[in-house]
Amino acid sequence: MKLPSLLLLCLPAGLMAQPKPTTTFTINLQHKAQVIDNIGASGCWFSEGIGKYWPDAKKEQIAQWLFSKATSPDGSPQGIGLSAWRFNIGGGTTEQGDSSGIKDFRKRVECFQNPDGTYDWNKQAGYVWFVKKAKAYGVENLIAFSNTPPVQFTKNGRGFKTVKDYQTNLREDRYPAYAGFLADVLKHFDKEGLHFKYISPVNEPQWDWSNKPGEASQEGSPWHNADIYKISLALDSALSTQKLSSQIMITEAGTLDYLFRNNSPASTQIQQFFGKSSPRQLSKLAHMAPFVGGHSYFTDAGDTNRIRVRQQLRDTARQYGVDFWQTEYSMLADGFREGTRGRRSAIDCALFLAKMIHTDFTVANASAWHLWNSYEPGNPDFDTRYYLISLKPNDTHTDGEFQQTKGLWAMGNYSRFIRPGMQRIVTTRSDHRDELGASQHIMLSAYSNGQQLVVVAINYTTDTQDIQLDVKHFGKIRSLRKYQTSGAAADNLKAYPLPDIKHPINLPARSVTTFVLDK
Repeated sequence: MKLPSLLLLCLPAGLMAQPKPTTTFTINLQHKAQVIDNIGASGCWFSEGIGKYWPDAKKEQIAQWLFSKATSPDGSPQGIGLSAWRFNIGGGTTEQGDSSGIKDFRKRVECFQNPDGTYDWNKQAGYVWFVKKAKAYGVENLIAFSNTPPVQFTKNGRGFKTVKDYQTNLREDRYPAYAGFLADVLKHFDKEGLHFKYISPVNEPQWDWSNKPGEASQEGSPWHNADIYKISLALDSALSTQKLSSQIMITEAGTLDYLFRNNSPASTQIQQFFGKSSPRQLSKLAHMAPFVGGHSYFTDAGDTNRIRVRQQLRDTARQYGVDFWQTEYSMLADGFREGTRGRRSAIDCALFLAKMIHTDFTVANASAWHLWNSYEPGNPDFDTRYYLISLKPNDTHTDGEFQQTKGLWAMGNYSRFIRPGMQRIVTTRSDHRDELGASQHIMLSAYSNGQQLVVVAINYTTDTQDIQLDVKHFGKIRSLRKYQTSGAAADNLKAYPLPDIKHPINLPARSVTTFVLDK
């Protein structure tokens, strides 16, 4: 029943509709934080089948979604413009077949070096196809990483451990051989015009990587800090001998707290490898990258814990004068469910992914952010927790179907517009929420190269929200563009007109919106 206007005037103020408050975000370009080196993803496991066998039209579309910086006629991006691509140098488990002990044939990887020491550069053809596509699309950073030394160099002749002793699987007399192998691979691709700017010789060294033959899920090896120090020295020497410019990236810690907490023989890695008085100090090596890499897995449960871990990481890295790269993340545990049960929708997963990127940039001061994995089998509508593109391959992985996910475009809100060399700008907000208070509300971050300002806003609420952007010390704005990812079917980083920022801007419920301002 409609109330008479006179009666409405008599209602208590608390019962009348109140205007929704507008949150003002001040972006002062004189308040700068870390420089962003790149935003990327891994193309592991399924690259081989797609790149080697799938029809051209299908794999070209996948590459476009990942790498393209072009726009459609309506101004919407055709891809998410990754600025880094991670390439896995295999250990030779594919050649071993079922005797490798890795149960899923798609997660076995070929090795460029044969057991007799010769090389076959036709190996990993599918993986290399994607590296070439990344290069063709202008991806700025190619990164090579290894999960295991070649099986001919391991203690048990396998690409994983069969004994849970947390000891490296690399034979004691094969450190120079493993380092030489990695340098040979880099040199070959340099000659092919595919320069890997970084080489990562160990991956998640804290895990035991042990399993019964036939039950292993992938290649892997543990490493103590003493082992990492030793292989880093050998690799630095090998790179110098081959006159290569690639830099060594360490340590790809399995979780972020291993980088600063003393909780395993492969922990306190910032202190041990970047401490000036540490006997394992590596930062002075000719080829050592000036950052430490860690994975955001298993530190995503609960906003309080997620933020606290990253604050401690930031403070430790700052104390030891080293940058931090987040080099792998997907929703391996149940933190992304945030206390709910059952399946999470695609937009729920996309928003949680955006939250993780936001927190790693704004709290941990990450200089780079990489996703694991670009594509995997799954449902594009629910629990898209592991991938950006969902696959439905045939039994032999020689063809299949694929679909984009909301996570692809949510990540694109960052990767497409925050380009290498941009610097994060510290922002303040009128509602005085800290990072914890913002975690279920509006999260906003800003980045600039002096000529362009990129602002990414996450509306984590189930209501529309109004924000005001107060930009200081940027200069006269020539153009402003808006790109949006939401639960709406058409909102996949869709371009929207936005004439100016003088008035409040509406953020749709459960959405990620990027604003690009040009001088």
